[in-house]
Amino acid sequence: MLENPENNNDKKDDKNRGLNLLIIIILAAAFASVLLFIHTRATADKAEELTYDQFTAMVEKGEISKVVLKDGKLIITPKSEEGKDEKDIETQTVRLIGTEDGLNELLSGTGIVYIKETASLAASLMSSLVSLMIPLLIFILFLNVVLKRTGGMMGFSRSRAKPYVQKETGVTFEDVAGQDEAKESLQEMVEFLHHPEKYREIGANLPKGALLVGPPGTGKTLLARAVAGEANVPFFFISGSEFVEMFVGVGASRVRDLFEEAKKESPCIVFIDEIDAIGKTRDVRYGGNDEREQTLNQLLAEMDGFDSSSVILILAATNRPEVLDPALLRPGRFDRRIIVDRPDIKGRMEILKVHAKKIKMDETVDFKELALATSGVVGSDLANIINEGAILAVKNGRETVCQKDLLEAIEVVLVGKEKKDRVLSEQERKIVSYHEVGHALVTALQKDAEPVQKITIVPRTMGALGYVMQVPEEEKYLNTKAELEAMVVSALAGRAAEEMVFDSVTTGAENDIERATELVRSMITRFGMSETFGLMSLEKPANEYLDRRMYTTCGDATATEIDHETMRLLKEYYARAKEILAENRDILDKIAAFLIERETITGAEFMEILHQVQAEREA
Repeated sequence: MLENPENNNDKKDDKNRGLNLLIIIILAAAFASVLLFIHTRATADKAEELTYDQFTAMVEKGEISKVVLKDGKLIITPKSEEGKDEKDIETQTVRLIGTEDGLNELLSGTGIVYIKETASLAASLMSSLVSLMIPLLIFILFLNVVLKRTGGMMGFSRSRAKPYVQKETGVTFEDVAGQDEAKESLQEMVEFLHHPEKYREIGANLPKGALLVGPPGTGKTLLARAVAGEANVPFFFISGSEFVEMFVGVGASRVRDLFEEAKKESPCIVFIDEIDAIGKTRDVRYGGNDEREQTLNQLLAEMDGFDSSSVILILAATNRPEVLDPALLRPGRFDRRIIVDRPDIKGRMEILKVHAKKIKMDETVDFKELALATSGVVGSDLANIINEGAILAVKNGRETVCQKDLLEAIEVVLVGKEKKDRVLSEQERKIVSYHEVGHALVTALQKDAEPVQKITIVPRTMGALGYVMQVPEEEKYLNTKAELEAMVVSALAGRAAEEMVFDSVTTGAENDIERATELVRSMITRFGMSETFGLMSLEKPANEYLDRRMYTTCGDATATEIDHETMRLLKEYYARAKEILAENRDILDKIAAFLIERETITGAEFMEILHQVQAEREA
């Protein structure tokens, strides 16, 4: 096992501690001088409360009962203070002007008590020091804490990268599943770090960097940790946001410090997570952030400035590659873009198996069925599903996890837990039942739709009052126009069932209408499935790997036509859903009544009732 890179910095740390101590002493001395100056000025200001002329006038008028000479100052006790306790007497101060003989002559024959006191220099200094000690100690403690947190006066500019070594992350490529192409690309880089001579003999150079791109939760950071576990070289981890501070120039200094440390540990790997925090395009049209741009410029310079003797691999991860500066993405900096996308059915099966290794499973568990039921789900959610399944097994008093637990866990992760405290009225239960059966029935009666797995009217914590669970028979990467139309008709069938049975509509179809509208607009603007617009592309995604929010690439007049075409098609598909339900009203009523009674029915029970009614109809 390699030595931790932090151990190599002991001498540097000792030097920094000595520098911090010297800085504390210098600043404390400066602070004490300021306090002493303020104290002296405050005392001086207080001593000039009376002028010597005022004092002389008071003596002539007989307004003074006592005068004390101390350290060149006259402490005066007016006659109005006679008879009071000593602690309550309010004295006044004036500086002595002239000699003591002159003062004696002034006070002679006046009856004023005159006392001369001599205070030692040591006592005077002690009094001043005591008054300054408490604020000085507070300042030293505060300064010490600040220096420890920042690593010294120059600590703001030091890199905050966390160094790791072989196996310290606890993750290897065996722990990463469902991303075979990404693993293969990274394994090549690890092999280059292990045996660079094989590549140099043929003239190949190590890629400077690799950019991991994909939606959240697909395993980009996990892959970087696996590289650290496999590479047998020091590994530096830092987030892009840690470079940026409110002080201009700090980010660039941290980049320099990071690469200086990396060069000392060569060969090594540097991983920058969420690099879009510092790597956004430099756009002067809308103004910019000088600190972020300086940091980016320094990063570009460092990636270009590697000498031939330094073997440093830069890994970075982001969900937003479209906002990165083109200079950062060119060959010679990030030579490879590694897509870490949502896993397919095979990948989901492998991910589920990896996370299930430490879980006790029984023989009923079918990973293929689970993978089919989680189409489009990312690796982090799959890990959560396995964990939720284990929790449900314990909750139900079982010692092993069964298929039922995992299917329930899928629902918990995707639509939330059952909300048992939400009790629907009889009328609402009836409306929700017809709504969900409308979805399921139209889905089952269309040949291009996916089969129904489950129907329920039990409310869930994520807001659903009921839902229909569909599981595809196989993984699909392309959808035909007929399949998309079937999806839209099925989505609108819930509202159609409500209107047909109750002659009214509710707010429950909000998500269905949203989904149907999005599908129809995509058919028109992106998939070229509109007779009106043909093969013209009219929309593009703003964030490909995040929310996929779309923006139009056409004029206002064309956008208005898109809206009209969308409304026309939605009305057409809604009419088709109502037509299918009207033709099968008897089936709708029977399944809805069964669902109201049972609250949850399986796809097999649903199809059994459907076939039974169809057989009775034919008979």
